[in-house]
Amino acid sequence: MPPSPPRHWLLKSEPDVFGYLDLVRVGREPWNGVRNYQARNFLREMRAGDLCLFYHSNARHSRVGPTGVAGVARVVRAAYPDNLQFDPDSPYYDPKSTPDNPRWSMVDVAPVLAFPAVLPLDTLRTLPEWQDSPLTRKGTRLSVLPVTPEQFRAALAAAGVDLPDAHLV
Repeated sequence: MPPSPPRHWLLKSEPDVFGYLDLVRVGREPWNGVRNYQARNFLREMRAGDLCLFYHSNARHSRVGPTGVAGVARVVRAAYPDNLQFDPDSPYYDPKSTPDNPRWSMVDVAPVLAFPAVLPLDTLRTLPEWQDSPLTRKGTRLSVLPVTPEQFRAALAAAGVDLPDAHLV
């Protein structure tokens, strides 16, 4: 049986905290600090090979451009316990979480493709494939969201980029 194709996700990060160019610089990074149960559940659904749109949120006053998609990343390690939940010095510390019963998860991601320019949220809102996305509706605050294959391809096309087939399987 052939392997199933990768699923698609959107990961939000504030670019002044950790942007796509930071991911390129470090090469691989744990996606930790997620403290919303629905977003955590999405992290737990991810598997190695899944592709992610790397989204710069709250970027209006950022040095890296508008709020929007900055590139593509790949999940390189499936969900495992978030290390920050056990660190009392971390703002993401959770005293109710234990190593035997961790509440929070993280995945590791690596860069795949930087967009030539950030694909703005305003542009995503104009794409028919994105009309039903929680991202394009007012009030969505989740830092991890599923993305349909059609939305993923539409974002790539709108950014003027393509991934070789080897990246899509």
